[in-house]
Formats: sequence, structure tokens, C-alpha cells
Amino acid sequence: MNKISRVLYFIYQWFIAGPIFVVATFITALITAFGSMIGNRDFWGYWPPKYWAMFTCWLFLMRVKVVGRENIDKKTSYVFVANHQGAYDIWSIYGFLNHNFKWLMKKELEKIFAVGWACKRAGHVFVDDSSIHGIKTTIKDSEETLKDGMSLVIFPEGSRSWDGKMIPFKRGAFMLASEFGLPVVPITIDGSFKAMPRFTYNMTPTKITLTIHKPIYPGEKGFNTKQLLLQCTEEIQSALS
Repeated sequence: MNKISRVLYFIYQWFIAGPIFVVATFITALITAFGSMIGNRDFWGYWPPKYWAMFTCWLFLMRVKVVGRENIDKKTSYVFVANHQGAYDIWSIYGFLNHNFKWLMKKELEKIFAVGWACKRAGHVFVDDSSIHGIKTTIKDSEETLKDGMSLVIFPEGSRSWDGKMIPFKRGAFMLASEFGLPVVPITIDGSFKAMPRFTYNMTPTKITLTIHKPIYPGEKGFNTKQLLLQCTEEIQSALS
């Protein structure tokens, strides 16, 4: 983008798209929360946020390309593990994965006004890794979520990257995947760091590529978590530009 384009986009982002996004987010949170309270939280926890995420990408002029969608089956439960470049990772997966799932998210996100409440009502799993008791509670909550054929999405880095490069994966995510005995699908997200890096709220319109790799199935004795971590790291890294 040249200087004039950047100035025009800055004005558009903060004075037009930004206010629309805030209103859309609040309305989506209310629809999700109240719909989940009425019944069928798997529907209300997925479809309204999916269209909100697609709308967000369109609103801020982001293009999302999906590669490898044929590698997954809508009727199969998976544990999806993805790298975490920036905020657009969430909107890219929610809007374009085309597979119903629940997030495994940080406990502190529960405090976000309206959004945290909606996520809790929708059945997303909040992880408290500050203690053994917290981890055991997370496993119990996750098992309850996955028992009806639901999938789970995890960012094993634990937080967004500061420079766009992958942070070493935490083993806990793969211990969870091993516990459930579900196939694990690595997802590479490329471009979201450029769209909005962690250190700023200013955005840059760009193309984000979501690469869905082939599922990794547990063996007869389940997963070797160390080997699973290394394999997912290699798969995800292979599709980063």
C-alpha cells in the first residue's frame, strides 16, 4: 500500500469499519448467548459466529484462501491444532474452516464483555493451566464437550507470536489430544501477522491462507505426545511462506 492508501484505510478502519465491527460483535454475542440458553448450543455457538467472522474479514478487506479442505470430513470429530500469528487466526478458522467445533481458550478471555459470556454459554472450553486441578478440570470439561461428536480447536503456542514466527508448542495441547484419542489435524495460518500483528490494532488488507493438513491418527497404543508435537510442528511449518 502506498502512503495515500494507508491513510485512507486508516480512516476507513477506525471511523467506518471499526464501529460497525463493535456493533456486529455485540449483536453476535447476544444471539449466541441467548440462542445457546434456549437450546442446541452447538448450532448457536457456531453459525452466528461463523458469519460474524466472515463478515469481519470482508469488512476489513481481508481475503481468505483455504487449501486442503478435502482432507477433513464434516461428520468426523477432530482436534485441530494451529499456529497463532494474530487475531485474524480466529476469524479465519471460525469463518472458513467449515467444520463445527469448540475453542480451547485462555481462562482470562472469559472476562471480555459480552463475548466471554457468550463463549461460556456456547460451551467453549476455558483452560486454567496455573495448577494441576485446573488442568484436570479442563480435561473433564473437554471430554464433556467432545462426547457428542464435537471437534476442538487449540493454539498450542499458547499466545500470539510477536514476530510472525512460530513459538515452540506447549506439550499440554498434545496431551489433551492424546487423552481424547481423536485424529489430530494440523492447520497452518499464513498472513494473519501482516493483517494485524500483536503489537498494534492497525490493520493491513492482505491475503490469509488457511492450509488444512491431513489428519494424524492415533496408533494402537494411542499417541506418543512428543512425536505428535514434532509432527504437527513440521506439518504447520511446511506451509508457512
